[in-house]
This record gives sequence, C-alpha cells and structure tokens, in this order.
Amino acid sequence: MNAQILHGDGIALYTNPIGCDATEDYGQFRAAILHEQGFDAAEKEISGWPGYSSTALHTLPNLARKLGISALYYKDESTRFGLKSFKALGGAYAVFRLIQKAVALQHNGHLPSPQEILSGRYADIISKMTVTCATDGNHGRSVAWGAQLFGCRCVIYIHATVSEGRRAAIAFYGAEVIRVQGNYDDSVHHAASEAAKNGWTVVSDTTYEGYRDIPIDVMHGYGVMSREIVKQLHDAPPTHVLVQAGVGALAASVCATFWQKWGAARPKFIIIEPEHADCFFQSGQVGHPVIVTGDLETVMAGLACGEVSPVAWDILKSGIDCYATLADKFALEGMRVLANPIGDDPKIVSGETGSTGLGLLMAAHENTVAWNTLGLGPESRVLMIGSEGDTDPTIYKQVVGRTAEEVLA
Repeated sequence: MNAQILHGDGIALYTNPIGCDATEDYGQFRAAILHEQGFDAAEKEISGWPGYSSTALHTLPNLARKLGISALYYKDESTRFGLKSFKALGGAYAVFRLIQKAVALQHNGHLPSPQEILSGRYADIISKMTVTCATDGNHGRSVAWGAQLFGCRCVIYIHATVSEGRRAAIAFYGAEVIRVQGNYDDSVHHAASEAAKNGWTVVSDTTYEGYRDIPIDVMHGYGVMSREIVKQLHDAPPTHVLVQAGVGALAASVCATFWQKWGAARPKFIIIEPEHADCFFQSGQVGHPVIVTGDLETVMAGLACGEVSPVAWDILKSGIDCYATLADKFALEGMRVLANPIGDDPKIVSGETGSTGLGLLMAAHENTVAWNTLGLGPESRVLMIGSEGDTDPTIYKQVVGRTAEEVLA
C-alpha cells in the first residue's frame, strides 16, 4: 500500500504503508498478545455476571441511503451493565481476574467463579486489596464498579479537565476519586507512582515497561463486545469498521477478534482520534510510537490520550488500514444526527466518543478524495462502535438539546 496523507475540513487521513497483506493470518507473534483462549475465558466469565446481556447492534438503512452506502451498523454500548460504556467489560474483568489470582495463591491454585466471589466466601482476602487507575471517566467507572461488585477498595485518579459529572459517576460506585493537575498521561504516571508507594494494584488499559498482563486482561474483556458483533452479523463481515483509538486497547481488541475470526475477509480497519490528541496518527507516519504533548484538548474526553499502549501498537501497526483524525464539530454533529434519526431509523443516545464513527463518515462524505481514500461506495457495509452513551448527562443535554430520556421517549 502506498502511504497517502490527506488533510480536509476537520479531517485528516493517513493510509498505512506497513499494513499487512490481506491474506496474512493473525500470526504467532500477535497470538502471544491477544489470543482466542483469552477471549474465550473472558466471554465465559463475563456472561455469568449479574445483569449481563448482549447490547444492541442497530441498523440505520435510511442514513446509509443518504450517505450512499449499502448498510450502516451501530454497536450500542450505552446499556452495558448500566455503566453506559463498553469499558464495563474491561476494567471490571481485570479486577475480577486479580481477585481470582489472589484467592488462588491462598487456596491451592483454585480460581473461584464469579458466583463464589459474589457469595462473600473470600471476603477476608478481597477486602484487603486496593485497585487504582487514572481515567478520563469511563475506564475508572468500570474499575470502581468492578471493585464494588467483587468487594475490594478502589482509588481513582482523574486529571484537570475531567468533568464533574464524570467524577460523580465514578464516586457513585464507592471509589475514592482524586483530581490531579495536568493531562491524562500525567494522571497515568501519578497513579502508577501512588500505587507503588502504597502497595496498590494499577488496573490500566495501557501497557508500559514491566506492566502488561493486566491491560491484556482488559483487552480480552473488550473482546466480548466484538464476539457479540460477529454473532449479530451472522458471521458476515462488514467491509469497513470504524473504531476509536485512545491508547489503542479497544481498537487492538476489535482488530484481533475480527482478524482471528475472518482472516483475509476481515473488514478494512480505520481508527479515529481527535485532531489534537493524535498519537496513533503521528506514530503511524514514523513507524513507531510517538508521544503527543500538551493539553490534548477535545470534547471527545475518552480519546484525549497522548501515548499509545505499546502492546496495542504491536497489533495495530500492521492491522490498521487507515489512520484518521477528526475535528470536535463532527463528533458533536454525530451525536445530534443519531438522536434525530431519518424516518424509522432507531433513536440512539451517543456520547462524544461514541459518535466519532458517524462523524468521520459525515466529514468524508463531504470530501470526494477522503471518501475514495477510505474505499467507500455503494457496496460498502460499515460498522461503527458506539462506545458510550450519555456518560455525562449534562454535556449530552447541552449538545443535543434534550436529555437521553427525552430522546428515547
């Protein structure tokens, strides 16, 4: 593939020159990172948690027709375990795995089931554990929920620009929430330092030197969502999948799941970042991870990340077909379009990061070169990952003009 950089109104695209050949299999190296056994284990355990059910995969035929494509799918994570985000699958699963391992150390290697842990049988062990992380909002909420559900202590760090609504949503699950100065990456480093000082365990979705097993558990947890999509599509792959980047944990999990399942028939893989927090876009151009500094200002709060996760990069550096950045205005417009559907398309409540896929489609639709660069046309069947609902109801109402309840009424 020849590298190509395109800059348009609120959109930039970079085609990946080292993207693997379409016939390349998932590979031994990648399978050592995210593997089918890990996805199997996460699916088995999470499907047994209280309140588990598959989230909806919406079809939007009228919007697809307006955009000039064959089909448009939206995986709606706004109902996931009541946390309104796919993140519920990852952080909480990693907390569960930590607790399993702690119990096993004291009970001859026995890995307890969710039901055994929830029964309180091992409360004497679990109550002494403390988990922590830094968050833009959704991951911390998942870790806090998992800690509350399974019975351990939780301390969450948020950075300067995390909204008060997102802080309160984390505290709702019993976590101690501490705000620190700086951006998201600064809060990540602070959480790691405090954990080392206090003997706590960091539950992060990003890897760094000497720390990878827990983020891999997080990514395997995310795979539950991708496997649901495979079943909901009746094993018929879309032609394109649009996935939010952030540190890359979600994108790597989706990429790995689809690559393992569909091989050469897997969809064209496009990742999306805010234009001022584009660590993958910058990294792709030089072929290795690049740190983006500054305040990383964007309304897409969950994507305000300046450093890629090294383990995610190892999968995505050859799994991505196209890197994309997006201006805030398109993400916000995507929220409004989903809330005000065409004809009998479903009404969808999407937060600022959940609407990025549609935002990219709308931006590209106004730019013929961008549309063609993405390989979109009348036969395209596009999957969008609706990663969150109204995780901050105040911001949602400001953008859409109505509450989520009013939209869905």
